[in-house]
Amino acid sequence: MSTHTVELDASPDAAQIHLQRPAFGIVAALFCGYLAVGLPLPVLPLFVRDKLGFSNLIVGVVVGIQFLATVLTRGYAGRVIDQRGGKRSALQGAGVCALAGLLYFVAAMPSLSPLTSLAVVILGRLTAGFGEGQFVTGCVSWSIASVGPKRAGVSMSWTGIAMFGALAIGAPVGMELYRSYGLETAMVSCIATPIIAAIIAIGATSYTTPAGERLAFYRVVGQIWREGLGLMLQGVGLSGLTAFASLYFAAHAWTHAGWVMTAFGAGFILVRVALGSLPDRIGGYRVALWSLVAEAVGQAMVWGAPNEITALAGALVTGLGCALVFPALGVEALKRVLPANRGSAMGAFVAFLDIAYGFAGPAAGLIAGAFGYAAVYLLGAASALLGAALIVHTRDKNYGD
Repeated sequence: MSTHTVELDASPDAAQIHLQRPAFGIVAALFCGYLAVGLPLPVLPLFVRDKLGFSNLIVGVVVGIQFLATVLTRGYAGRVIDQRGGKRSALQGAGVCALAGLLYFVAAMPSLSPLTSLAVVILGRLTAGFGEGQFVTGCVSWSIASVGPKRAGVSMSWTGIAMFGALAIGAPVGMELYRSYGLETAMVSCIATPIIAAIIAIGATSYTTPAGERLAFYRVVGQIWREGLGLMLQGVGLSGLTAFASLYFAAHAWTHAGWVMTAFGAGFILVRVALGSLPDRIGGYRVALWSLVAEAVGQAMVWGAPNEITALAGALVTGLGCALVFPALGVEALKRVLPANRGSAMGAFVAFLDIAYGFAGPAAGLIAGAFGYAAVYLLGAASALLGAALIVHTRDKNYGD
């Protein structure tokens, strides 16, 4: 059982009773709900290209379009959180995610034409984005509220473990279900897991948002855009892994594409468990800088991989690098806003990651078509290095530790 403590600082939420670690129910709900994101990741690119017969560009659009809906949802989710709490946003999002799974199931029906199936898949991706934007932002903000601002980095580390643990498990499970039983069976799991998440979330404790002046969303964005841009550049590498790893492996006749996200997730979770409190202890910018350099190394390994063992090792190193970028820059972003705007700040912050996923997918599809799948990971390495340079500049402009 978690031990409670009372914050003794002078912040507006200082009198609230907080947990030493994020509430288990919140983290468990986030894990179950995010399985619905991991399960279709390696499946939909293969379905769209091999079963429906569309191009790599269309694959990139299908993967990336979810994040268009997600980024447009973050402002709404932030308002819900600031006004009614993270739990409400999480529950709304879980219900919408289950609807997205139902649309994926419909798209797999053999009676539909390829064009109709593609349209339903795209509608499902947009619905999933609308649900994920509320669900993830709600759970992350809810978790931070449960521990208080002094342990925001630890909170974001644990919610990240839940999310990428779900990716690591969901991707190979989704691939196995798809290969063995078809898309319909794989997508039934995308309906069930958000429902389970909602059941868990209903029983978890709510935490209130501090009172105070609430700024317009665009003003919150103006306060945290530097941290958000660094997060966006980090997301390019992960986007390449999620969208094109299965096709990259297939082009080389490598057979373990389903383990790419497992390797990524293993590195990610290892660092989060061992070093999750580092941003709170030594400062976010320092942690983010070296994390982005490590991500660039991992992406370069995937780019130049002579065999699938090296490619999987590159995915692992990419996970090691990506692990702390979100909590490190998230801690710094939360310092920029008043307590009453933390929900909107987290919505705006995560929206930059959505932008990365939304644009990187189609861009990577064009690059893959012109230069081959390996070039996608060269783009990821270059983006991570650009992000590291941005962190150095931002820190030197008095935004730093």
